[in-house]
Order: sequence, then structure tokens, then C-alpha cells
Amino acid sequence: MPRTHLHPEQHFDRFQQWLDMEGAAERERLEERRKVQSSAQAEKSGDTLLDLVIRSHGTGLGGRYLLTLQKRRSPDRLPWHRFRVGSPVILSGDGSAAGEMRPMQGVVSGRRQDCVEVAVNDWPEADRMRLDLSPDEVTRKRQIAAMDSARQATGRTAQLRDLLLYEREPTFDERPQKPPEKPSSLNESQEAAVQFALSANDLAIVHGPPGTGKTTTVVELIRRAVARGERVLACAPSNTAVDNLLEKLVAAGEDPVRLGHPARVLEVVRAHTLDAIVQRHDAGSVIQEMLREADQLERRASRYTRARPARGQKNQQRQEARELRRHARMLERQIVEDVVAGAKIVCATVSFDFGILNDSQFDLLVIDEACQSVEPGCWVPLKFADRLVLAGDHCQLPPTILSKEAAKQGLAISLMQRLVEEFAQTVTRQLTVQYRMHEQIMQFSSEQFYDGHLTADASVRQHLLGDLPHVDREDDSPVIFIDTAGAGWAEEMEGESLSKLNPGEGRLVLSQVNELCRSGLRPQEIAVIAPYAAQVRWLRMHSEFDHLEIDTVDGFQGREKEAVVMCTVRSNTEGEVGFLSDSRRMNVALTRARRQLIVIGDSATLGADEFFQSLLKWFEESGAYRSVWEIPDAVTE
Repeated sequence: MPRTHLHPEQHFDRFQQWLDMEGAAERERLEERRKVQSSAQAEKSGDTLLDLVIRSHGTGLGGRYLLTLQKRRSPDRLPWHRFRVGSPVILSGDGSAAGEMRPMQGVVSGRRQDCVEVAVNDWPEADRMRLDLSPDEVTRKRQIAAMDSARQATGRTAQLRDLLLYEREPTFDERPQKPPEKPSSLNESQEAAVQFALSANDLAIVHGPPGTGKTTTVVELIRRAVARGERVLACAPSNTAVDNLLEKLVAAGEDPVRLGHPARVLEVVRAHTLDAIVQRHDAGSVIQEMLREADQLERRASRYTRARPARGQKNQQRQEARELRRHARMLERQIVEDVVAGAKIVCATVSFDFGILNDSQFDLLVIDEACQSVEPGCWVPLKFADRLVLAGDHCQLPPTILSKEAAKQGLAISLMQRLVEEFAQTVTRQLTVQYRMHEQIMQFSSEQFYDGHLTADASVRQHLLGDLPHVDREDDSPVIFIDTAGAGWAEEMEGESLSKLNPGEGRLVLSQVNELCRSGLRPQEIAVIAPYAAQVRWLRMHSEFDHLEIDTVDGFQGREKEAVVMCTVRSNTEGEVGFLSDSRRMNVALTRARRQLIVIGDSATLGADEFFQSLLKWFEESGAYRSVWEIPDAVTE
């Protein structure tokens, strides 16, 4: 098949230009955020947390300080924020402490509802601190360096580069794959995808629509590759996705090694991190003792005492601390090299600093959730691999891009999406049986995005909330759309944040949640999804349930709940729907519910968009349509 080749120089130059545009957009946002004087407004962006104190601290690899930060005045819960594990941050003094502390770079290494853990290289000299998301220049530089390396590559990396730029055709081993030693629990489409990926000599793609067990399929692929003597580098764009993969590999009896910060607190995940492995090593206690002694020396050197210290004593203490840390790092590096060299499966985010791999080579690179990574991210681990398997769904959320112009020009198109569109079925196998949703919840998504190929497994096909032993639900329809047209609930702008909210819809959302809970459903079994951060904040402020999860669409990617209540917020006379017009974002929102999906919106506004026209028509044809005027006490005239 003739193709338009992508010249490497031109291709990589374009991506470098787009990354520069993205960096400029991040820096501009940071500068705008710093100009905001009001503390309430500063936190509304989700990119800043103020008035933080250190609750506890520990020590990680390389002598890093792991600081657990919480609110000084309200320690029980942090406001809604965008900090994710692996996010680069700037830690600085807050309030009167702002001038006392030099701002320092860090990385988010853990997060919970009430606190966030940050890894930094030095101890912060302030009692009160602020945390700001930082432009991710380190990751961008790593991606640019990876593309420069790919330009100049020879050998196997050059062959893979040429294939990904359409200068070579992918090939496959036509011989039947050796069956697994134990009977497989995979369905027919999953088994076909694994067999196909194992037969690929260069590249294969596993397309996993919502609920089809994509990660389960990927885990089985990795296990069979290891069983035939191969080493596997398993990556994903986010720490949460890496941990999900890691957790399932461990449950399947494998012994992977996790590079970087785990997003989950589960011991099964932490036990496989380099930090934990180094601590369990025979020399681990020696390293910890050296770091403790260095910590004590640094504190003594910084402590004020009435008695005047001997000349040069504090400098000597600091020098001794530095030497101890240097020796500890040398010992750590040797342990890390030994661990990585002996690992059959190594897991990390795609843009991790893979310098510790040295010249390691892996038979197979698997990138899960590949469509959520910008293409330059996928080039970072590629040089360590002989073959590549991409897994994901290009019909769900694309990579998050701040620069609208860079996104428009092509940065928002993932490597997987580009290859699917170019090679089509030559390199792709789609999973077709989903195990999450009632078949009616699945139906619109299947028809709109997957050519009607999805089928619901018998275990979920007709399951409803009323089938749960603790639930007695009066309206047990799997899909409900509540039309707010005519209610007068116009959208509003949230001050300086420019985000949108709709209090009228918000009240209806919470009343629907209350009804679900009165029927016996637990708050933790419900998700509330809103497209705008301002609406998320409003809902969280007015919700009476501590364990009710309320978040944006992006926050629920890859997740599921028994019931989902979604509001669309937009209600205006111009028929403007904003970024709701991104149908892939809506695909995610509409496919998180297992047993009941409730969507709330103004049909008069939504109907101006072509995608929503189709969705509203489907709601009516499937009997899901309700008017807000049919809901008792929903509208006060």
C-alpha cells in the first residue's frame, strides 16, 4: 500500500516546535496564577495549594526528603486540585514566610484527600508553604532528547523509527503461537489480540473500548512474553495507569520492578518499587543509617545555640553530611543496577528518566493507555526495545494539551491514533466484549464510536441497581436523561477563574444523589461528573457526603461506579457548548456507570451541537428522556 512517508527531520522538528509552544503556554499560565493576590482565587485554578504545613516526612532514594503536606487550618480535606503523582511542582514560603524560603523544585510522590506528599532535594526553611504546579521542562527536554536520539539512531531503533514513519512495513510471524501452559480465562477477542501481538515482529496495537478488559489483556500478553524467555518494559503515561498494570501483574504471580513514584498506597504496589527493594536489601539498613546521620548533622549545623560553635564546626558538619549522602547514593546505585539487570518486567511512566537502565535492552515494550501520551513521550522508552505494542482507545480522552495552537496543529494526536489511522487493521486488534455496563448504557457509545461491534457480557448485560442486595430503587432504568430546558437555569461564570458553573443543575444533581442514597446505594458507589472545575467546586461545597466522588471527566478516565450522575452545565441562548463538543470526552463520561447513568442538561443548548443532537435523539428513542418538570420539587416557579 503506497504511503506518504514522514521525513524524520521534518517530523521531529514539528514536534519540537509544538513542545516549545506547549512550554510557553504552561509558563504563561503559571505567570497569570502568580499575579492573583486573593488566596481564594489562587486556589480555584486547581494549580495552587496555600497555607500548607509539614505533617510528617521520610527519606526516599537518593536522599530525597518526602514531605507530607496538609492544610494548616483545615487538615481534614484539601480543596479540589490538579496535583497528580509525578507532577512537577514549586514549593515556596507562604504569607510572612514567603521571603524566608528559596523556592525549590519538587515532584508529587503521593496524594490523599487530606494531604499531598512531595519529594524535594533540600529541607524547606519555612513554617508555612505554598505549592504550585510547575512547567514540566524536565519531561519536555527528555522528550526532545529522545527524538534527537531517534533521528540519529542506527540498528534496531532505526528500523522501528522507519516503521513508525511509514518507511517500512510491519511484519508478522505466521506460525501459530505456543498455547499458554495453563488454560486462559480470556474471551475470544482478547485471546486473538494476545496471539496477534505475540506474532508481531515490530508493532501491534490492542484497541480496548471502555470495559473490555484491555489491561487484563495486556497483562496476559506480558506474562506470555516472559514465559517464552523475554524481558518486558511496561509503560503508561500516568503513575496511576502504571500502578494499575503493576497491581494486576503481581496478582497474576509476576515479580515486576517499579521505577518512579507509586500513586497508590497499597503495599502490593509499594513493595515492588525500587525504594522498597533497596530498603529490603542487605545493605538497605546501612544506607538508611547513613542518611539518618546526615540528616542529624545538617540539623545540628542549622540549629542556633547560645554557645558559640568552634571555628569551622558547622561547615565541617555540612561537609560530613554531604559525604555521607554521596556514599549512600553510590551504594544505592549499585543495588539499583543489580535489581534492574535481573528484572524480567520493569514498569515506569513513559517519560521517566531511564538513565538507570544504562544499556539494558528489552525484547518487548508495552505502552498501556498509549492515547493519553503525546507522541514524543512514546519515543523516550523506544530505544530500549526490539518490538512495540501500544494499547489504548483513541476514541477516549486524548493527551491534555494547554496550547490550543499546538493541539490544533497536531500535538494532540497520539502516536497510537496516528498509526491506527494509517495502518488500520494491519496492526490493530479490537476487543469487543465489555464487562462493565448494562447493555443500554453501552449502546450509544458502541454505535457512535465502535461501529456497533461491542457486546455486553452476560454477567452485566441486564444488571440494574435493584439487583444489589442493599438497594431498593424505584426508577431502576439503566439510562435517564433529565432535560432542564425552560427551567431558567442559565450557566454562570466563576469570577476570575473563567470556569463555568450552573447552580440550578448542581442542586438537581445533589437531589438525585440523595435519592440514590435513600434507596440504599452507598456514596462511595456513586460518581458525580461535571465538565467544569467551577461546577466540581460548587458540588463539593454543597454535598453532604464525605465519600461521594465528584470530579471532572479527566479525573474518571479508566474508572467506574455503580451509578453516575453527570451534569453538562452549559445553558445559554447562543447554543454554545464549548469543549463539550469534544465527543471523546463525552464518550468517557457516558461509559463510567455500571448499572445506572443519569445525565442532566439543557436540550435547547446542547441540541445546537451535532454530537449532542445524536445523543438526545438516542435518549428519546431508548425511553430515557425525562423533563425536569416531571421531577417533584425540582423547579420552584
